[in-house]
Amino acid sequence: MADHTAPHHHPPRHRTRTALAALAGTALAAASISVVTLTTTATPARAAGLSPFDIVGRGATVAFIEHEAESAAHNGSRIGPDRRYGTLPSEASGREAITLDAVGEYVEFTLTAPANAITFRYSIPDNAAGTGRDATIDLRANGTLVKAVPVTSKYGWYYGGYPFNNNPGDTNPHHFYDETRTLFGTTYPAGAKIRLQVSSTAQSPTFTIDLADFELVAAPIAKPANVLDVVTDFGADPTGGTDSTARFQAAVDAGRAQGRAVWIPPGSFTLWDHVVVDGVTLRGAGPWYSVLGGRHPTDRKRAAGIYGKYVNGGGYRGEIRPHEAGGPSRNVLLRDFAIIGDIRERIDDDQVNAIGGAMSDSVVDNVWMQHTKVGAWMDGPMNNFTIRNSRILDQTADGVNFHWGVTNSTVTNTFVRNTGDDALAMWADTVPNVGNSFTHNTIGVTVLANHLVTYGGRDIRITDNVTADSVTNGGGIHVANRYTGVNGPTTVAGTITVARNTLIRNGNSDYNWRFGVGAIWFSALNEPIQGASIVVSDTDILDSSYAALHWIEGTTSGISFNNVRIDGAGTYALQVQAPSQVSFTNVRATGIAQANPMHNCVGSGFQITQGAGNSGWYTANPYCGPWPEPQWGGGPTSPPPSSPPPTTPPPTTPPPTTPPPAGGNLAQGRPVVASSHNQSYVAGNAVDGNPGTYWESVNSAFPQTLTVDLGSARSVDRAVLKLPAGWETRTQMLSVLGSTDGNSWTTLAGSAGRTFNPATGNSVSINLPAGERRFLRLSITGNTGWPAAQISEFEVYGGGSTPPPTTPPPTTPPPTGNLALGRPAVASSHTDVYLAGNAVDGNANTYWESANNAFPQTLTVDLGVARQVGRVVLRLPPSSAWQTRTQTLSVLGSTDGNSWTTLAGSAGRTFDPATGNTVSIDLPAGERRFLRLNVTGNTGWSAAQLAEFEIHPT
Repeated sequence: MADHTAPHHHPPRHRTRTALAALAGTALAAASISVVTLTTTATPARAAGLSPFDIVGRGATVAFIEHEAESAAHNGSRIGPDRRYGTLPSEASGREAITLDAVGEYVEFTLTAPANAITFRYSIPDNAAGTGRDATIDLRANGTLVKAVPVTSKYGWYYGGYPFNNNPGDTNPHHFYDETRTLFGTTYPAGAKIRLQVSSTAQSPTFTIDLADFELVAAPIAKPANVLDVVTDFGADPTGGTDSTARFQAAVDAGRAQGRAVWIPPGSFTLWDHVVVDGVTLRGAGPWYSVLGGRHPTDRKRAAGIYGKYVNGGGYRGEIRPHEAGGPSRNVLLRDFAIIGDIRERIDDDQVNAIGGAMSDSVVDNVWMQHTKVGAWMDGPMNNFTIRNSRILDQTADGVNFHWGVTNSTVTNTFVRNTGDDALAMWADTVPNVGNSFTHNTIGVTVLANHLVTYGGRDIRITDNVTADSVTNGGGIHVANRYTGVNGPTTVAGTITVARNTLIRNGNSDYNWRFGVGAIWFSALNEPIQGASIVVSDTDILDSSYAALHWIEGTTSGISFNNVRIDGAGTYALQVQAPSQVSFTNVRATGIAQANPMHNCVGSGFQITQGAGNSGWYTANPYCGPWPEPQWGGGPTSPPPSSPPPTTPPPTTPPPTTPPPAGGNLAQGRPVVASSHNQSYVAGNAVDGNPGTYWESVNSAFPQTLTVDLGSARSVDRAVLKLPAGWETRTQMLSVLGSTDGNSWTTLAGSAGRTFNPATGNSVSINLPAGERRFLRLSITGNTGWPAAQISEFEVYGGGSTPPPTTPPPTTPPPTGNLALGRPAVASSHTDVYLAGNAVDGNANTYWESANNAFPQTLTVDLGVARQVGRVVLRLPPSSAWQTRTQTLSVLGSTDGNSWTTLAGSAGRTFDPATGNTVSIDLPAGERRFLRLNVTGNTGWSAAQLAEFEIHPT
């Protein structure tokens, strides 16, 4: 097919040894990148709970008012916040949602303006076959049933690795949410109560509600004069019962020939294939009324879509049929209708997008695009194309991609959410993209890759946008020389202006790289970005999940940041993994999780010029070491999350239908919620069975509560509270409360000072009056050891169950096998996609490779805790293609990552394919947390190379 989502964030590559030098890099043209945004006092200083619609003067002007479920009245379970890929709250807007798992549970929204329509975002579990589960949920207004609204899992729930599929056997589920819409049939005033309520759990055991968008939809647009009508003039079927593709094609062909617009009256029209448009206006009665959809019943590559003609030889993969060639189409206007498809998988070769092909001097206006693969995948050469005032929702891949040779084109005032790849992308693949822009758009929840990106391109503008909630493998804004065809004349060049954007909770963990991606990041993988004037100014980067600013791969020069506000970053203000030349003026950073705000392992290769007004992000001694766990929530300046409403039961996930066993700790693994938490010390740490992890509330804000849900009323007579072994003695003033319904609470143990003493295992046992309770709550009003509430384990016992000994169990399992498998690994450098994590993934066919001609190089593994270590095994791929080579290296160990001891001196270690390309090195017995290889030479290649770095106890 002739389209592709912005290619998967970093597709795996394989290189033979003979091809390595030729593929090591490609050259990037000079560029001038101006990243300019507006920092205003109207923008909240903290992003905890911040909506992309809270930003005044930026983003799209939309027709709806958005209400988050977690801020509405409900009697369900609040889930999140959580930003870990693969979890249900991580893909929710704002990273929180409400789960309903019993008949009668609901989320109830109070209208703040009149509305006659709702679009709500939800998730229900998939079925075992991955073919989709169908259900309904009741829509009620002021207590009266309006209708049962159908919901389904068939457009969510993807599995496996890129490009993803519908097979649950491949595990790795993600893309959980979908959206549906319905008209009320009447208009309800401000103050009306609109409720989504579970009427039955027979179809689905749980319903998770993320948000609702309420809208006052105007009456259908009246049919204009002198138009061709696809129904009355050409026989299209407005009921959707038959395929109307040929009828639509005949109508638009006649419209072009007669110079008349083509009208789509209200109705749902089934199209089994593309309708190709050229020199014609195709318009409808509005996107709530004129709806195109459908897919061919036997040919998966044919589905509803409006396409321009491809330029001969154009397109990206797949078949171009004769009637689609000969482009670009010109003078096309598409407006006031919806394309809601039936695409349930991502297959990059299939042309199953809402809009595609090539269109010059053309406009897409007020078109709703949903459930297709890509909203609009445009293949040039083409010029002067605009998408405006539109909505792009629930795509399996990109929202929009300007792919090769697209010039002077724009997406503006458009709302994009829940794309399976880049939301808005430009990819100059072999043909330059020039003069394009993404302006005044609002983008929420990009499941994979970036919100806004230009892969190559000259004179590009990305301005006045708001982005929120990156899920994985990408950030908010990305400027890069990456991916196929971005070389020489197609690379980043000219002036690229990224102006007045606000980025909220952007950037996230990359499951290939195994480290975080920044909110704004740059890559020069194919060729260096040099000779550029890269100006980042007036930019708000709020509550970044990992680093705020990030450089990786290749060399980028000439970047300037002016008037940039960084408020909250889960790791660093700056994450430097590639040489660059950057200037900073009036760049202010607060709420950075790490005490050292910069991670830099390229040393002086990152050259900084400082102007006036900088604060909070610079250090003369940047950190270089293992990647830390992120600390989410806006950093130290964030306000504590609010407690659940008093009328709302506190569990964060639905309880299992089978109660926990009567014996043992009844609270372990159960849903738990806290009134607040500090950084990564979340409530769940108190019920994970590991006293080495702990919950900690925000500082200096007593009282604080910690509440566990046992799932059903259980006989309870004792609570055991723990802190980590080795913590100094402290007394916490606390009481214990119990409840059967989560609303009415009884004091079971009055407020008293409870002393945690390491000499007795830092454990406190509290007897409670015997009785049945579902919910147990600690209320903590003071702590002599720290100005916050702290609990590592909240254990609950009853019905004759006996607590375990007070001596804490070991925090890690006994050492066996390869201790390094899956552990964090960091390298002094890497080339291309040959990352440090490849050396600890258990696959000897993947490998780490350092930068060329730059010895010494190091590879460091963090075992998490000090472990008994007696041997390392080093491997290269077990293939004859990897000919014999000798690497000169030493092995070092450390307990703290700062002081290092040589465990095996520098020596030549020979890797021979005849013996499996494996080297074993015995070490003096002892406990170490960090192991490091220091490589100073390689006879087989001008870089350090390692497929597996195994660490064994004996």
